[in-house]
Parts: sequence; C-alpha cells; structure tokens
Amino acid sequence: MGKFFVGLIAGILLAVAAVYIFIAQGGVPMNVSASSQPMERFLARTAITASMGKAGQEQSPIQADETNLLAGAHIYQTKGCAGCHGHIDDPHSGAGKNFYPLAPHLLPPSKGVTDDEVGETHWVVKNGIRFSAMPTYNERLSDTELWQVSLLLHNADKLPASVQAVLREGPGGERKPAAAATTASPSPAESASPASSATPAP
Repeated sequence: MGKFFVGLIAGILLAVAAVYIFIAQGGVPMNVSASSQPMERFLARTAITASMGKAGQEQSPIQADETNLLAGAHIYQTKGCAGCHGHIDDPHSGAGKNFYPLAPHLLPPSKGVTDDEVGETHWVVKNGIRFSAMPTYNERLSDTELWQVSLLLHNADKLPASVQAVLREGPGGERKPAAAATTASPSPAESASPASSATPAP
C-alpha cells in the first residue's frame, strides 16, 4: 500500500513538473494573435457552465416588451457594451475583435447570443468572465437593468424598429449611419472642407 501512495505522489509531481516545463518553454502563447490551444474552448465553456450552475436557466422576471428592449438598447449604447461588442449593421465594429478571447459581435447581422438562454447572458453581464476582458456589471447596473440588456441581446434578431433606431444613435443621440465604423477616413484635402468632413464613429 505504501508503494502505491509513493508512486501516486511521484506521478502527480511528474505531471505538475511536465505542465510547468511546457508553460516555461513557451507552450502557452500569450499574444492575442495566437490560435487557441487544443481543448481550450471546451475547457473554458465547461468552466463557465459549471460556474453558472442553475443561474443560467433563470427566466427573466420582466417581459421582452418594447419598453424594456428600449431601455436595454440605451444601456447597451451608454454603458460600454457597444464599444467592445460593436454596433448594429456593422459586424466589424467594436474593439472586442482585438481581444483574446474574442469579444463577439452581439447585434445583427451577427447571431450574437440569440441562441443562448437569457439567464446565461444575464449571468455573464452580472458576473463577468475571468481571464477575458468581460467585466462585471453587478455594481454598475440594477438587476432590472441587467435583465433589460440581456433581453435585448437575446432578442437581437427580432428587435422592433424603434429599438433598432436607438442602436443606430451615437452617444450624443445623433443618428449614426450604418457601418460608420468601416467608413474610410477623409484625406487631408477633404478634411479641409467642412462639407466633406466625416464624423468619426463612437
């Protein structure tokens, strides 16, 4: 029995040493442009699902009506969501495309999280995700606001025109043309003319 435990401990120590050597020799690249490691996505998703537990199956206590979806759109536009996850009609917008793991584009034409349970999205917005750029909004939004923005994202593929209009507004309330983030910057000569100057995307 004693030899068994000695062998078990030795095996564990060898495994730990092997993992350390693998990491120390650059086996886990830390640059954002590196491709994901084998099983990395599976392990990350498994850990998130386990952390959510039953909370991921929670149903929203508020309705996905126009009032709540409008409120969710205002939250998305003003609380930093759009800056990372992008704007409607422009799948290439949002700083999240430069993150690792990639922050997904959450509005049409992208699928976003429309096929996730709304409780899962609520948990992520509320708690954030470690080892990613997703912060917790638990102290910044009320629980009603957390559900409102979660409902917005869950229903992003079938939003009323009024909600889509809010999502096309800039931070100051001005209408933002579709795909503004991909509009080329004007040349110096064009910038000299007030009529031809472009308004930068937020």
